[in-house]
Amino acid sequence: MREKVAKHLGVKETQLLFGNGSDEVVQILCRAFLEPGANTVMAAPTFPQYRHNAIIERAEVREVPLVDGRHDLEAMLAVIDENTRIVWICNPNNPTGTYVNDTELRAFLDRVPRHVLVVVDEAYYEYATAPDYPQTVPLLNEYEQLVVMRTFSKAYGLAALRVGYGVASETLIRAVEPAREPFNTSTIAQAAAAAALDDQAFIRACVERNRAELERYYRFCEENGLKYYPSQTNFLFIDFGLDGDEVFRYLLERGVIVRSGQALGLPTGVRVTVGTKEQNDRVLELVSQLLREKQLA
Repeated sequence: MREKVAKHLGVKETQLLFGNGSDEVVQILCRAFLEPGANTVMAAPTFPQYRHNAIIERAEVREVPLVDGRHDLEAMLAVIDENTRIVWICNPNNPTGTYVNDTELRAFLDRVPRHVLVVVDEAYYEYATAPDYPQTVPLLNEYEQLVVMRTFSKAYGLAALRVGYGVASETLIRAVEPAREPFNTSTIAQAAAAAALDDQAFIRACVERNRAELERYYRFCEENGLKYYPSQTNFLFIDFGLDGDEVFRYLLERGVIVRSGQALGLPTGVRVTVGTKEQNDRVLELVSQLLREKQLA
């Protein structure tokens, strides 16, 4: 698996850190770099494991609110100080699906102090189709404090097998490796991940279908006056202007599971995963029914 991932990315095998899902890579980085008296900077809302693991290490968490669903990089720079150890950029962001573009990321990296680790979490990398979405792996040659995280849990569909990884300089990986538990990925998971890398045609097909279905959701939202964040992922956050828990319960009672924005810091909407055409037909049918009942359509 290590050999195949290195070849796929065009990096050395010694530049890779594997985890039991990218969640464990987050844990390893926090364990290695955070401690009482240190702080870490992140957007809000974003992937909750950054905050969760920082609290475990008793580090200060500095959360910077999103602006229009996007990272406010200027505000994030403003809260970095001599005690900042890690800055997290979830790109595309979970739960909004928005992204930091290449120009913005490079400008940010140029201004971040050298003592601060910048972790770009690209769990949804394969789904990102925007022309200006950054290609971060080549940036590792320019920014020695950069870590790129990816996973086999999303586009590759291997979430239950738990394989994620970080890519960084050899020096940084050597420094972090002692914080990794031994035997943290199974032989079966490694074999599945290696095989999945060989089937890039499957990934391309999934991404193409996902993009087509996202466009259907966009049209539906626009036709019904619903606000949404354009997404570079396989989900869409829709603001209904209603209690997100109410929308969640309405759909759940009819056999559809979505994620309420109440627990994500976006209380008036839900995050909808893009499924098959038939599954999406059902979601849109139920949402139309809900809007009629609430007299919002």
